[in-house]
Amino acid sequence: MDIQKLSIRAITPLDGRYSSQVEGLTDYLSEWALIRYRVLVEVEWLIEMAASPHISDLRELTPAEILALRDIHENFDDKAALRAKEIETTTRHDVKAVEYLIRELLQGTSLEDVSEWIHFCCTSEDINNLSYALMLKDALAHVWLPAAEDLVSAVAAMAEQAKAIPLLARTHGQPATPTTIGKELAVFVHRWRRQLKQIANAEYLGKFNGAVGSYNAHVIAYPNAPWEDITKQFVERLGLQHNPLTTQIETHDFLAEVFHSLTRFNTVIMDFDKDVWSYISLGVFKQIPVAGEVGSSTMPHKVNPINFENSEANMGISNSLLEHLASKLLVSRLQRDLTDSSALRNLGPAIGHSLVGLKSAMRGLRQIAVDEVMVRAELAGSWEVLAEAVQTVMRKHGIGDAYEQLKEFSRGAAIDQEGMQRFIKSLNLPEDDKSRLLALTPETYTGIASDLVRHIS
Repeated sequence: MDIQKLSIRAITPLDGRYSSQVEGLTDYLSEWALIRYRVLVEVEWLIEMAASPHISDLRELTPAEILALRDIHENFDDKAALRAKEIETTTRHDVKAVEYLIRELLQGTSLEDVSEWIHFCCTSEDINNLSYALMLKDALAHVWLPAAEDLVSAVAAMAEQAKAIPLLARTHGQPATPTTIGKELAVFVHRWRRQLKQIANAEYLGKFNGAVGSYNAHVIAYPNAPWEDITKQFVERLGLQHNPLTTQIETHDFLAEVFHSLTRFNTVIMDFDKDVWSYISLGVFKQIPVAGEVGSSTMPHKVNPINFENSEANMGISNSLLEHLASKLLVSRLQRDLTDSSALRNLGPAIGHSLVGLKSAMRGLRQIAVDEVMVRAELAGSWEVLAEAVQTVMRKHGIGDAYEQLKEFSRGAAIDQEGMQRFIKSLNLPEDDKSRLLALTPETYTGIASDLVRHIS
């Protein structure tokens, strides 16, 4: 962590303690980014109109002028953002401030004569909905998804390495039929990849149809222009899908869909965090001490699973925000109210806490290793888990009360190899089945668990 960048007076941990972990998101989800994306939409709309033969009163732009307009967005900096904020102190309207900023930047240039066309036929929500859609899409594509895929790939590699290492399973917290460590890790990889596929293939919608979604101002200005075609082309050129039916706001259904996918991914991370935490507690995973790190202020021997705990906590906070946004944004009074505007400003914290959780889980993963000696020793002392195998073969051969016999023999009892094999020898079973049961050990009773890991390859 760069202490020089740490704001000790920050109210939120994302801007203070965790600031170095979310730096990549500031280009996409900060207020600076929101202003920059608004500039992008405004200048691209001017370019779009100038290229349309249906908007006859706006002259064509030269290639140099188009480059100059795009340069306002591409070279957007803190000075420009702060000037927009300064203008907003007068306008008391953030989108209007961006419009005035662009007009100001066009003064004294060859584009000064078209400055009145900035924000033509637009309501602020035309600019905002496209900006937020692009912000979220880019933030996930360029920052969040790579971090998520890195974690999934790391767990997949660990699953492959541990696919044949046997593990005493636990159902209801009690010893159960053995599995392998690799197969259990592969379950998480398989779950994550389904969610990542949905997140990566999500639809991002946009609208550009005016104050109440009916192209009122557009039609009064240019009655014969094919406004639906013009705005559809514009929205799609920005990389979004056109939503033809809205109120003043884009209805935000797609945002809820993306947020729900993210919450599912986050929840699987929390499930993973809790399982790994439990495996560490049980001794399945040993933690690798980090030089200089302190586990407890008073117990010097401690190496705590803090990264998985931190991940679990941050994923929970992210989910709380995402779930609220997903339910709140679907509701807007009549043609619009302003509650969505305030809510959407929390996109950064919602995605930011998820990113912190991802990175914490990845740090934790780098600091654990399988304790094979421990897991094999635990299995060697758990002969009772073979009761399932024995009663299944008994039932196969029609031996009555097979389950009840094994229940009487094994439930709550301390059973060793000698006791289990003595019971097997007493059974009236064909020699091939009896021999197979006698050769079975808790360590080898893992079914095809190791082979199942192939499903994540």
